Amino acid sequence: MPISRRMTLNVSVKTLCCLGLLFSTFSHVQAYELTGYVSGEFRYSLSNSLYSEPEQHASSVAFYPEFYSEWDRGRQSLIISPFFRVDTQDVERTHLDFRELQWLLVKDSWELRVGMSKVFWGVTESQHLVDVINQTDLVENNDTEDKLGQPMINLSLFQNWGTVDLFMMPYFRERTFVGKNGRFRSALVVEKDAAKYESGAGQRHLDIAVRWSHSIGEWDIGLSHFYGTNREPLLLLNESGTALIPFYETMKQTGLDVQYTFQSWLWKLETIRRDTKSDTFTAFTGGVEYTFYNILDSNLDVGVLAEYLFDDRNSESLASFENDALFATRFTWNDEQSSELLFGLIHDLSSNDAGWNVEASRRIGNRWKVSLEARFYNIKDEESVLYPLRNDDYIQLEFMRYF
Repeated sequence: MPISRRMTLNVSVKTLCCLGLLFSTFSHVQAYELTGYVSGEFRYSLSNSLYSEPEQHASSVAFYPEFYSEWDRGRQSLIISPFFRVDTQDVERTHLDFRELQWLLVKDSWELRVGMSKVFWGVTESQHLVDVINQTDLVENNDTEDKLGQPMINLSLFQNWGTVDLFMMPYFRERTFVGKNGRFRSALVVEKDAAKYESGAGQRHLDIAVRWSHSIGEWDIGLSHFYGTNREPLLLLNESGTALIPFYETMKQTGLDVQYTFQSWLWKLETIRRDTKSDTFTAFTGGVEYTFYNILDSNLDVGVLAEYLFDDRNSESLASFENDALFATRFTWNDEQSSELLFGLIHDLSSNDAGWNVEASRRIGNRWKVSLEARFYNIKDEESVLYPLRNDDYIQLEFMRYF
């Protein structure tokens, strides 16, 4: 099928040029490897869309290779990980992105990363409030777990009292949104190419962040602060009232993530304080996970999770979870096929709206993996930002071939 002219390749030209120059200077590559996967995905929606364009079924293929090389006795390395998907239904889901395109220098007490990279912060299951570095790739999955590569300079300092990570991010990645033919959309399609910014620098606003992390006995603690462009845009009506325009504010966010491990128990907490021109709010997610090991003298482990989600933003915000609870059960067979199964329920304690999630995966041989994903919604509250998803229950099957 033809690839859309609007296919997303929103990467920093300066970053690519700098890495190209670095790569051209490598005279002796001591080790390299090429890994990755090709996948085919089929998604079937159980109901007709609320809107005329989207169909009940869609399929796509994805290609995600990773090239890794190292030299200088392993002290320097290069990672190149492009991600490419072609979708039969939604032209906006056909896109290319560099998840990673970075040079890494490792020393005894510090590390330096330059280029496109992915950074993950967080400990809770239901959402990751503190995970603020990378932009969400919303066309991949509406669970917000998939992220775009972020141009950055990252210096990590290792001390006895903890690790300090310093970030400079010279270029902002805009959030991806589904098109008019995609599911998980609202009545009005988002015109992402018409995005506006609070900062006059737009996408070239210099974002900075710092994070301290440390393990003290059974405690794992992270404390972070971010100043830059909010990864979560406000969606405003355009002048004709026919579409939504993303508006990216400047924000300050301070975050704390804590995990306490005690025998089979995991206690988790993420909390943030965010300040923008339109709102200042506090949000937190906290809960517990208990694992039953070797059920009936087998290799089966069963984990039981419960979390509470709170957000005190006003009703005009994009907050999805203001007073909600998560209950989930995870089955891990610990077999050669890496078989796993997760059942989850998020329940709105104010409106009784709910969403169910099922995820399962299993390897087939050494090269293949099959994954099943299903989501079901029961949303009656017309004020909820999730209300447009009320007809978007779906079942998705994916086959992956690793190389």
